[in-house]
Amino acid sequence: MKCPYCGHLENRVVDTRLSRENTITRRRRSCDACNRRFTTYERLEVTVPMLVKKDGRREPWDRHKVVAGLKKACEKRPVGMAEIEEFVDAMEIELQSLGEREIPVDLIGERIMDGLRRMDEVAYVRFASVYRQFKDLNEFMAELKLMLDRDKQT
Repeated sequence: MKCPYCGHLENRVVDTRLSRENTITRRRRSCDACNRRFTTYERLEVTVPMLVKKDGRREPWDRHKVVAGLKKACEKRPVGMAEIEEFVDAMEIELQSLGEREIPVDLIGERIMDGLRRMDEVAYVRFASVYRQFKDLNEFMAELKLMLDRDKQT
């Protein structure tokens, strides 16, 4: 780390602290040449791919949007915030590991539905009804029938 006062490259860390959210590391440093102290901040750079919407628009990954959608689907259901957060964490790790710059939003929607199906079937049906944009009761019933058939097979 280059000293902002004298430009010397050698220094030592005097104190290290994490932010409240544990996402930023604050380090107090002391320059070996001029002995002046300075502070640096380190933040993990997370590269999550851009999402390609159905109409071709590109949008950055928005964790808050995904969590809000899951919370809405799981409202008044026995699914805790910790479970939702863990699911979204795992999803972010999976997206990063794909190594792609862009991902179709359909992939995200399907992964969310798979996760909700395992967490809570009612939350899954709520999410699916919005995500799949059922036009009438018959489409909705067909999805329920598929879900019941899957349950019978397992």
